[in-house]
Amino acid sequence: MAGLPISPATLAKDLLAILDRDDHRLQRIDRYVHGKHDDPYMPSHADDEYRLLAKRAISNWMPLLISAVAQALYVDGFRPGAAGGQLPGAPSSTSTEWSHWARSRLDARQAAIYRGALAFGHAFVLTEKTWRGVRSKGLSATRTAALFEDPAGDETPYAALTVASWPTPSRPGTARMWDGRREYTVTFKSLADIDSIRVTAGPLHGAGECPVTRFAASVDLEGRTVGVVEPMIPLQNRINQSVFDLLVAQTYASVKVRTVTGMAPPMETEPVVEDGEVVGSRVRLDEAGNPIPAKIFHNARRFLFAEDPDARFGTLDETPLAGFIESIDMSVRHWAAVSQTPPHMMLGQIANLSAEALLAAQVALARKVAEFQSTFSESWERVFRLAAELAGDEAAADDYHGEVQWRDMESRSLAQAADALGKLAEQLGIPKRGLWKRVPGVTQSEYEDWVDMAEEDDSAGQLASALTRATPSEPVSGANTELVAA
Repeated sequence: MAGLPISPATLAKDLLAILDRDDHRLQRIDRYVHGKHDDPYMPSHADDEYRLLAKRAISNWMPLLISAVAQALYVDGFRPGAAGGQLPGAPSSTSTEWSHWARSRLDARQAAIYRGALAFGHAFVLTEKTWRGVRSKGLSATRTAALFEDPAGDETPYAALTVASWPTPSRPGTARMWDGRREYTVTFKSLADIDSIRVTAGPLHGAGECPVTRFAASVDLEGRTVGVVEPMIPLQNRINQSVFDLLVAQTYASVKVRTVTGMAPPMETEPVVEDGEVVGSRVRLDEAGNPIPAKIFHNARRFLFAEDPDARFGTLDETPLAGFIESIDMSVRHWAAVSQTPPHMMLGQIANLSAEALLAAQVALARKVAEFQSTFSESWERVFRLAAELAGDEAAADDYHGEVQWRDMESRSLAQAADALGKLAEQLGIPKRGLWKRVPGVTQSEYEDWVDMAEEDDSAGQLASALTRATPSEPVSGANTELVAA
C-alpha cells in the first residue's frame, strides 16, 4: 500500500477512524487499570448502603498484573553490531544510539512505554529531531494509531497519527501525522466527524520511513494486539462480586439475631396535666389514634424480660463467612494461573517455602518476561536505527546486528552472582572481562570505567604493545639482521 498514491487527508480519516473504533475498548481498559470497575450485581432497588458496599468491594488487581512484568523490564545498554557478519562491537555510552537514549531520558521514561504496551496491548515511540538533538518519547495508545501494510509482520508503519489536544465546544482538536517523508498537522471537530478533518503539510521529518515505532505486547496473525489487562477483566469482575457478597453477608448476617414471640412491646407515654400539675400518664397516640410503640435500645449489656409466661426468646444463627472467603481464594488462584503471576505475590503466603519452591513459582513469570523482552527488543532496535539515521550516522542506521541489553532483575545476592561468574570463568574458560556485564546492577558507564581502569593497570600488556610497535617487522640489511638476532 506504500506504493499507492494515498492522500494525506485519506490517511488522517483512516487513522482517526481507528481511534474512534478502539476508543470504547481502550477507555474500559484504562478504567480497570485505575480501579474504576463495573459495579457488582445488586438488586435494582438497592439503597445507598448497598452501593457503598459495592464501591468498597473493588479489589483492583490490575496494577499488580502490569507491575509484575514491567518492573522486570529495564534496558541498560545497547551493543552495536558490525558490518560483514563479524562479532558485535563493545558497548559504548558515547555511541550515537546510546547518546540519543541518554538525551531522551529513557532510563526513567522507558517504564511508561512498557506499562502502556502491557495495559492496552501496544504503545508507540516517536523519534524526531529537536533543537537539542535527536530524541524519542512514548505515545499513548489512547491517542495514537498507525497503519501497516501487514499489521502482523511489519515493524514499519506507512503512516501514524497522535492526538495533541482533544476538541472542545470552542475549538477543534489537533493532531500530528507522519508518513514516510513528511509531518502533517491535522484538525478535527470529533473523531466521528470525518467531514471536519483538515490536513496541513509540514516540514520533512528527515527519516527514510515513518518515525513512529510500535511496541506491541502480543500480536496475532490477524494483526490484533492484546495486553495483559483485557483478558483478565472477567476474572476481576468475579473477584469483585465475591468480595461484595462477603461484605453484604458480613454487614447484615454475620451476627446472631435475637428473637422474641408472645411479648407486647412497651408503648410511649405522655404526662397527664390538670390545673398545672402532673396527675398521671397515658399512652401516646398517633394521628390515627393508634398507640405508638416505644423504641427499645438493646445491646450486649441489656437484658430483656417478659411478664407473660407464654413469651418465648430465641436466636437466628449468623451466616458462615468461610464459604465466601474460600470463593475469593479460589478466584485469586485462578487469576494467578491464567496470568502467570506467582501465587505468593497475590496471596502473601510465603511461609515454609524453600528456595527451590520459590524459584519454581517464578518460572512462569520469568518466561513471560523473556517473551516481552524479545518482542520489545526488536522495537528498540528500530528506534536506535531511526535515531542514528536522523543524526547522520549512516553505518549505525543500517546496523541490523545490534543488540539491546536488558538488566538482570532476578533477585540474587552479590555473593551468589560472584560465585556463579567465577565458576563460569574458571571451569568453562569464559574470558573474565566478558562476564563483567553479568554483574548484577552494573551500568553502561560503570562497565566502561572498569574497562578503562583495567587498561591503565595492565602495565605489562602496555609494555609488550610498545615493544611490538618499536620492533621492525622485517630486517633491512644483513648487518642489522645479525644485530637484531643477537
